[in-house]
Amino acid sequence: MSSVEGVRSASDIQVDYMKLLVTQLQNQNPLEPLDNNEMASQLAQFTQLQQLETMNRSFSDVLCDIKREYASSLIGKEISFLADDGLGTAAVTTGTVEEVYNNVNGETVLVTGEYIVGLDDVISVKAEAAGI
Repeated sequence: MSSVEGVRSASDIQVDYMKLLVTQLQNQNPLEPLDNNEMASQLAQFTQLQQLETMNRSFSDVLCDIKREYASSLIGKEISFLADDGLGTAAVTTGTVEEVYNNVNGETVLVTGEYIVGLDDVISVKAEAAGI
């Protein structure tokens, strides 16, 4: 997964911090040295931030897997969704899910006849009729 442009990871920030810290240590006033406790505290905060980023990526991956599995379970079921009615307004439309895939943006989408529907756009799901 790529990060959002302009948003830096904790690792990148930590590398910059370490460069700054080394520069500060090289140029510090010997009569007023840097506080070791403060440095240790800041490094611990960076470590916690890295762990949170790792957990966030893991949860995001699990959520994507769950969405794909759920979408696959909709194959053969009738769904309702909003679709353009040709007059520029949205109307509730139904269709049977024929196919599930991930589009170029990585979003899970459903194919129902002539419509391609985002998983988040599904309004309702109707179970398959018995005997069909």
